[in-house]
Formats: sequence, C-alpha cells, structure tokens
Amino acid sequence: MEEHTNNNPSEESVNFENRLDLAPLQETLTLLKNELNAVIVGQHKMIDQLLVALLANGHVLLEGVPGVAKTITAKLLAKTMNIGFSRIQFTPDLMPSDILGTSIFDLKKSEFEFKKGPIFSNLILIDEINRAPAKTQAALFEVMEERQITMDGVTYTLQSPFLVVATQNPIEQEGTYRLPEAQLDRFLFKISIDYPKLNDEVIILQKEHALLSGTKLDLVHSQLDAQSITKYQELVKQIRVEPHLIEYIAKLVVSTRENGFLYLGASPRASIAILNASKGFAALNGRDFVTPEDIKEAAIPVLQHRVIVTPEREMEGVSSVEIIKQIIDSVEIPR
Repeated sequence: MEEHTNNNPSEESVNFENRLDLAPLQETLTLLKNELNAVIVGQHKMIDQLLVALLANGHVLLEGVPGVAKTITAKLLAKTMNIGFSRIQFTPDLMPSDILGTSIFDLKKSEFEFKKGPIFSNLILIDEINRAPAKTQAALFEVMEERQITMDGVTYTLQSPFLVVATQNPIEQEGTYRLPEAQLDRFLFKISIDYPKLNDEVIILQKEHALLSGTKLDLVHSQLDAQSITKYQELVKQIRVEPHLIEYIAKLVVSTRENGFLYLGASPRASIAILNASKGFAALNGRDFVTPEDIKEAAIPVLQHRVIVTPEREMEGVSSVEIIKQIIDSVEIPR
C-alpha cells in the first residue's frame, strides 16, 4: 500500500500552532460588559454590538426615540475607557469649522495657526447627527473614512483609536436633515434601540430610585486604555476566515444589488464591514475563527442603513431589515 505523505501541515495542526490567545481580550470584554450593564438595563445585544464595533475599529449610528439612553450609552462607553472624549451637539446652524477647527491669525508670529476642533479626540459623541445641514455633514466624510483632516493644504492625522458614536431620532422630522448615503456608508453599524420591556422598565426605575446622590456615570469605571484598544484591534484582524466564508459574505452583499425590493444595494465597503464585524463577533465569543453565525449576526446592523427600499415596498411598510433577513435566509450557508 502506497504511503501517503503530506509536506504541508494538516489544518488541525495549523489551528493548534497558530491559535490566538484571546484570554486577555475576553477578560477585558467581560469587565466592560459588567461596567455597562451596571447602568444600562436589558440592552445586551446593543452592548455586544458596540464592543464589536470597537474591536473592528468602526463607527456606530445609534437610532431610537428620545429617552431610550442613546446619549448616556455613548458617554458610559467612553467612561469605561481611559481615552479622550468629545461631545458635539449637532444643530442647524453648526458650521464645519465648529467640528474640524479653524485657522486663526497670530499677530505675534504674523502667521496663521490651526486651532483644532472637538473632532480631535478618541471617542466622539455626535448627538442628534441629523440636525445639521449637508455642508456640515460633508465635513465628516474624510475624518470618518481616513481618520485624517485636510485643512489649508495640510493633513492632520488623528490619534488611534478613533471612534464616532452618533445618535439620531427616526421619528422626528422637524428641523432635521436626511443623512447623505455617502455618510451612512461610513458607519460600520446602525444599531436600533427599542423601548425596554416591562421587567426592564421596573429595574430602570428601581436603579433610578436607589441613586440618591451622584450620577449614573459615577457607577462606571475605566477598564481599558488607548494602547490596549489598538493592540486588541490588531489581534482581531488576525482571526481566521475560511475562503468559503469570504465567498458567503460576497454572495450576501451581491444579493442586495439583485433584489427587486431594493432600489439601492450595498457597496463593497459593506462586504469589508461584514468581514471585520464578523471577526469582532468571533472574538466576543472567544473564538479565533469566524463561523456563518458570526456573519449572519453582523449582516443586519451592517446592511440595514446601506440599502434603500423601493418606494413601492416602502409604501407597503416593508423595512430594509425584513428584506435583509429574507436575503440571509435565501443564500445557502456554506458547510
């Protein structure tokens, strides 16, 4: 009988030899979850998605009606990390220079000096992002995509990590502006926050009643610094994705462009976003490899704001989430 020899190591041996050590990351994620859950009640999925966005180095759009803790969530997330934090309240009269900064003439030096705006930080909370006009929205394009700002021909690179968490109210229309598709495409996730259930609402009231002094922010403590965040982001990039799963991601995204219910499908940036987010979900679950479940978990928050439903289906009340779910069900899961 001919002896079969394989010069290449088996898949099993490669898996064991190259196994990533995710234990420190898992421990840190548990600490962050505990800190956030000490204040935020019943939003476990939202917290997981925020942490995945952090690991995948992606921006987040939080959408929900007033009073469902969108703003406090972003502030609490910043409090769990020892990094720079800036809050920008978007208003109809906000100018790009109010965000990016402006050049001021220094009489002593007889030259212009660039004064950096609030965008020069690590975690940026943009409250009610849809209240600023298109000119101000466009000021975010470069900084969100390339993590840099070009002013007067000079390029300023922002320090890592750099994460934008924006909030918007989907119901209110007065004094708001529709976000440009190019800007929506720059958000890794759109996270929709629903009303809490009855039991959760009771717990919220109990916690508020027990808070005799101080604020909710006082209950949260820093567990992570900028250097560690960058290190974990680099670690997550190394998580394995098998070729058939990369093809699965591509099929999901291409299906959005071929779906008759969608006027606009997702771009290749969406494919990359699902790839990076699925690695984040794998790390969140303590695995150094991506599964189809990770991809399916990432698909809805990545795609729901990147596609546009046809006017006919929109009038019938069909949402982008429903169509994406149908696409996920229709694309064969690789085995």
